[in-house]
Amino acid sequence: MTIPPQLISRFATAKRVTVLTGAGVSAESGVPTFRDALTGLWSKFNPEELATPGAFFRNPNLVWAWYEWRRKLLKQVEPNPAHLALAQMERMFSEFNLITQNVDGLHQRAGSRNVTELHGNIARSKCSEEGTIINSWPETGTEIPKCPQCGGLLRPDVVWFGEDLPVAELKTAETAAINCDLFLSIGTSAEVYPAAGLPPLARQHQAILVEINPDVTTITKQAHFVLAGPAGEIMPQLLAQIQQAISPQPPITD
Repeated sequence: MTIPPQLISRFATAKRVTVLTGAGVSAESGVPTFRDALTGLWSKFNPEELATPGAFFRNPNLVWAWYEWRRKLLKQVEPNPAHLALAQMERMFSEFNLITQNVDGLHQRAGSRNVTELHGNIARSKCSEEGTIINSWPETGTEIPKCPQCGGLLRPDVVWFGEDLPVAELKTAETAAINCDLFLSIGTSAEVYPAAGLPPLARQHQAILVEINPDVTTITKQAHFVLAGPAGEIMPQLLAQIQQAISPQPPITD
């Protein structure tokens, strides 16, 4: 893939970079997308039966079992070259904000530090009564573990259909989009709001908009640069060229 030298020049002078990642990045690690996870024993269900507050109220054990199954799937996958390249890129700029719609925690496992999770993290739970975040809980077999503070049922710390995105995380993401020099939209269809509003928001505030995706999306025509292909192939190439552009060149000697 040929990366335009004009884009590398933009990176070489950028101070603030913001990245939005979607399901396509995780899919390259073998993480099934939300709907792809509705297979096997779960093929007879639809998302409204497994990922809404109402579903949890009606049948909490069913919902918990599905998320436990998804957690086990995630233990079998590893960060891919796109995750690793983003973690290295973070250390190259004075301000780097990574915003993700993914709930798998692969960015953190790859070494990324400044990660804003718009849709939560499947590895965490929270109290269904008070919202207290719980990072670990005892194995309880087929029963849902309870909050150690109030005894309420634990639920996955993810955003379900019909729920608002966490206020603080959304505010952080919007601020990062508004203030950046470069905005990368990677592996996202840019169809699910409010996350889909971040790329155009960045462009409205004079950021250079870059899309990395094998498919055409709703923001392709808005992007200043489009790198069509898998993130796991493009990101390492992009990183290498940026490193070469910003590294001091050795003096020429006779």
